[in-house]
Formats: sequence, C-alpha cells, structure tokens
Amino acid sequence: MIRAALLGSLFIALASAGSPATGGKALGNPQAPIRIDLYSDYQCPSCKALHEGTIKPLIKDYVETGKVYLVHREFPLQVHAHAREAACLACAADKIGKYQLVGDQLFRTQEIWEKDGNVIAAACSVLSADDAGKLRALAIAPEIMTTVNSDIKAGQGESLGGTPTMIITKLIRRYPVPGVVSYPVLSRFLDSLLQ
Repeated sequence: MIRAALLGSLFIALASAGSPATGGKALGNPQAPIRIDLYSDYQCPSCKALHEGTIKPLIKDYVETGKVYLVHREFPLQVHAHAREAACLACAADKIGKYQLVGDQLFRTQEIWEKDGNVIAAACSVLSADDAGKLRALAIAPEIMTTVNSDIKAGQGESLGGTPTMIITKLIRRYPVPGVVSYPVLSRFLDSLLQ
C-alpha cells in the first residue's frame, strides 16, 4: 500500500513537472556529452538576437538529438528596468511547463514591453486564461525569486562580463562564450567537441 502511494506520488510529480525536452529551463538529456549553461536577460537585445538566431536551431539540431543538454539561467541586469520581472515570469512559466513558450514570447515582444513596462501582459498573451492566472500567482511566490537569485549567484560565480554568455562544458573542460555567436560558428565548435 505504501509503495503504491509512493509510486502514485512520483507519477503525479513527474506529470506535473512537464517534459524537459519541451518546456523547461533545462532541455534535453542530462547525460548528453555537452552541457551548455546559457545566462540571459530577457530585456537584453543581444540575448534576443542569440535566442532567435542561434538557440532555436541549437535546440532542434543538438538538444533534441541528445548531443547537448541546455540549461537556461536567468541573469537580469540591473540596467534593465523590467528584466527581473521578466525572469520571474519565465521561472513561473517553468512551474506550469510553459518556459519555452513564455520565453519565446518575451523575446519576440521585447521592444514593446520594455517601453510600456507591461511584461506580464506579454507573458500571458500566449497562455490560456487558466495558465495566465497560475503564472500571475506563481511569479510573486518567494520560491520563484529564490530561483532567479540562485541563477544570478551562479552567474556571478562564473564572473560573467555581461549577457548573453554560454558556458559550454565537455567532460571537465569549460569554455565561456560571451556575446552573440552565430549558429554556424557555434555548430562548428560543438561538432569539434563531439569528435
């Protein structure tokens, strides 16, 4: 009886967590040969450029094929007035299995919400009314701020010079890659690591 209850709890936890391959802050197989920790700020134009030009094809060609484990890290810069709120909304979206959907929308509409300050409207615009309500409630939860602060602390430990920055790890070798890197350049580098 206890075993059945434990298995039931585990099943519910896994089902509610969302699939890491489709919607979370961490995408792909944790046992992939390469890990990339991506430190990003939703209000940073360079982060938007990297996301749209490099990260999307990276997910398709390397993460979904099991070659790269991608971990998104929130690193909102103090010079961006709405970056921390955007980071909290993204982390809240992770809790409902919508991290990628909301993150894509925050980057896509960056120029709008950075001017009008209505980050929550941008984040909720791609969600159902039920999910939008959950997102609003979760975004102000202490655990969400803890997640954002944990990512910031990890980035500070990496001595980041700015955003975006990728920390690419293969076995024990770590390669910090700051700034916007084109997909062809990143792809060639990853292929060289995979040989």
